[in-house]
Amino acid sequence: MRFEGTDKYVATDDLKVAVNAATKLRRPLLVKGEPGTGKTVLAQEIATALGAPLIEWNIKSTTKAHQGLYEYDAVARLRDSQLGDERVHDIRNYIKKGKLWEAFTSPQLPVLLIDEIDKADIEFPNDLLQELDRMEFFVYETQETIKAVERPIVIITSNNEKELPDAFLRRCFFHYIKFPDRDTMQSIIDVHFPDIQKILVSKAMDIFYEVRDVPGLKKKPSTSELLDWLKLLLHEDMPLDVLQSRDPTKAIPPLHGALLKNEQDVMLFERLAFMARRQGS
Repeated sequence: MRFEGTDKYVATDDLKVAVNAATKLRRPLLVKGEPGTGKTVLAQEIATALGAPLIEWNIKSTTKAHQGLYEYDAVARLRDSQLGDERVHDIRNYIKKGKLWEAFTSPQLPVLLIDEIDKADIEFPNDLLQELDRMEFFVYETQETIKAVERPIVIITSNNEKELPDAFLRRCFFHYIKFPDRDTMQSIIDVHFPDIQKILVSKAMDIFYEVRDVPGLKKKPSTSELLDWLKLLLHEDMPLDVLQSRDPTKAIPPLHGALLKNEQDVMLFERLAFMARRQGS
């Protein structure tokens, strides 16, 4: 059972090594990288490649660790008891299983995605240490232990918005997805646009990497944004001449809204265009 990428996902050699090592050790694979580099899609493609069910736990700023185990709805039980509902006699009717519970009791070995763990409170990773290490937890309301029959494949993503605790990191296999070089990016584009003109891709990538290299850029465009931009260029039937003979006094690329995502970066490119016009006059 080895991951070699899929026909929809281009995996570099070092990424394949990391996935297979974490799978072999059954350690959670912690994946970091710029937003838009395919961290979330990686878990989906691992599940596809291994023929495993995917269980997704999307983390928000308000997410608490216990929600991944289970939640007990005491308020609903109290309400039902006041109404004389027979359901109150079985406390299990008021326990909502979390994503870890689903993964631990899945009849088939699953891939569990804990997506964007760094969005949660700083204590969130520490609160999951024991459960991810032992692959079990105790349900106090029913006095039962939920234990994984087989350790699920766990993929954890982080956008590096905050540091994760050392104790948590020790329990993970770590991989940082580097931003794709031109050859890798070409392979990614070929997967999504197999019939696209090579010269269009070449000129578009020239502009894309130039944009990423501009000093002072607040948010560099990502792989997913390049794919969106190419899709727009094709949809709008943008003449190749627009990309080939781009006027340096018009520094903002065509359909730049797919690449530049905040006003500071747009203003930066407008200033660069202004400076280019002044130097040319």
